[in-house]
Amino acid sequence: MKQRAFVLAAVFAVWGACLHVSAAAAADHTANAAAGMNSQRDIVLAVANPIEPPATHAGSSLLGYAPTGYYGAGQRAVSTLNELKQSYGLHEVAGWPIKALGVYCVVLETPPGMVRDDVLKQLAKDRRVQLAQPLQDYAVYADATPAPSTQQYNDPYVNLQRGFVETDAAMAQRMSQGQGVHIAVVDTGADLTHPDLQGRIHDTHNMVDDDASAFDRDHHGTEVAGVIAADADNHKGIVGIAPKAVLSVYKACWYAPSSGGAHCNSFTLAKALAAVIDTDARIVNLSLGGPADPLLDKLLAQLLEQGRIVVAALPPDGSLGGFPDNAPGVIVVRTSETSTAPPNVVSAPGKDILTTQPGGGYDFTSGSSMAAAHVSGIAALLLAVAPKLDAASMREVLLRNSKMSGGMLQVNAAAAVAALREKQASP
Repeated sequence: MKQRAFVLAAVFAVWGACLHVSAAAAADHTANAAAGMNSQRDIVLAVANPIEPPATHAGSSLLGYAPTGYYGAGQRAVSTLNELKQSYGLHEVAGWPIKALGVYCVVLETPPGMVRDDVLKQLAKDRRVQLAQPLQDYAVYADATPAPSTQQYNDPYVNLQRGFVETDAAMAQRMSQGQGVHIAVVDTGADLTHPDLQGRIHDTHNMVDDDASAFDRDHHGTEVAGVIAADADNHKGIVGIAPKAVLSVYKACWYAPSSGGAHCNSFTLAKALAAVIDTDARIVNLSLGGPADPLLDKLLAQLLEQGRIVVAALPPDGSLGGFPDNAPGVIVVRTSETSTAPPNVVSAPGKDILTTQPGGGYDFTSGSSMAAAHVSGIAALLLAVAPKLDAASMREVLLRNSKMSGGMLQVNAAAAVAALREKQASP
């Protein structure tokens, strides 16, 4: 009897190991497939993915032998997906578990000759389906081509930083430098070897592919990271708004060979947001946007419910209603150079912003992406002073302490930090 139990346990252990090998292989397949997904053709579908807790007795279910922390595709999810793919003639492009929602999410390719909207209508009526929607495209909000380049710090380019100077960041940093505040940057990759970013980026996560060199060559994420947290007093380059903050970079967007700007999709962004949910990041910078999306909206709602400060860039056309600017609680940021803005939208410098570039360089760039990065940095300064500050209070502090600069109303880091410190000191 003991020998039989030993054999069964060994078999289950081997099967469990196979599950993990398959999960790792699936993750690699997902990463490689992201850039090849087609937003005109593909579907995002989610099915329930309950995972039973590990059992403590022999003869339990196969998944009961999965090590602690494992969350992949459960037997129910696998069976349901196989049935759906067979029923509707769909081909799986990639799949990924979303633990926060208790689902397994896949990108499916509609077969030739079938209209995607018709398939989605059928899937919406299928009780086995938790969510079915089009795969959608998103873009970062920065100029594709950088604009031409025309104390208390030893960083040589600090006086050329419009945003840093106009928001009085140097004065704010006498009171706070964002010490220890954790910021998740969901964007493209970033240059981890840049002299102004070394030590500022704590960890990275590639949700698009497994090309490390492409990660380091990505412009947009490098630019955003530099605005937020470039190192100070290192005799190099520029100074970030919050130079003592800690960054986690989640690559969910990539540069297509035929396009000058970076793009993302529902699937890669969902993977990134789901990963952020499992961290202690207090600020989430989303310098990107696109259409409203049910899956992304669910994940964003969880982040907001957890008390995260989510900072988003206003779309170039100035409209609200898409992802991520449509969610109540998100701090939406426009460039202060814009003439008009919807109510409660924060204004920050976004034109001709000097920041870090791949390969250890620096250049000027523009867009609401950079404006949002300034606000994420200021948010870190404020959280270092008042760690329990919520999103509504954060927006109020930013708006109430905005100042005119060059004829434009925009956030002021020094005024906001000083006001918050005064409030904290009051009995």
